[in-house]
Amino acid sequence: MTRRFAVTFDYLCPFARNAHEHVLAGLADGADWDVTFVPYSLAQGHVEPGEPAVWEGDAAITAPGLLALEVGLAVRDHLPEHFSQVHRRLFAIRHDEGRDLKDRAVLREALDDCGLDAAEVLEIVDGGGPRKTLRTEHEDAEARHGVWGVPTFVAGGRAVFIRFLDRPEGAADVGRHRVERAVDLIVDEPMLHEFKQVDLPV
Repeated sequence: MTRRFAVTFDYLCPFARNAHEHVLAGLADGADWDVTFVPYSLAQGHVEPGEPAVWEGDAAITAPGLLALEVGLAVRDHLPEHFSQVHRRLFAIRHDEGRDLKDRAVLREALDDCGLDAAEVLEIVDGGGPRKTLRTEHEDAEARHGVWGVPTFVAGGRAVFIRFLDRPEGAADVGRHRVERAVDLIVDEPMLHEFKQVDLPV
């Protein structure tokens, strides 16, 4: 039976990186999943009431992670066959290489590395569509599910924030196992509200 779920992402978060690598590994292994990748801006999530939203005016220029999210959405919505590769690459830029996601040259290089026409993708971004999509999907996630962070999995009408401590490291079976156990727990255990390990493995 197909497992249907959504999962939020912001390239700034290492735990989102872990979770999405598991999801991508499972999908690459042929898992029967229907996954919706939902952007959630952590920068916007930290904006104080009354302050400008990160996607408005000058705030968008310096907002952490915003440009990378727009690039990811441009690829997701216009070049979906390349999304998995670009999605993984944008996380790697931040968390494996420690490079600046606000630097257009860095993002251009990443798109080129993935075999895309970087100018084409950035033209889509500069057209403003991905930013509108980001705002709409971010605000919808907050309004419908109370999302406040990444990675949040949404399945069976429930939204649950989950931290994966490991990465699949190329093991597709690990990715499939982690994600399926998590999604099944969300769907099948509605009375399990909080499950947090206090003695983390070393």
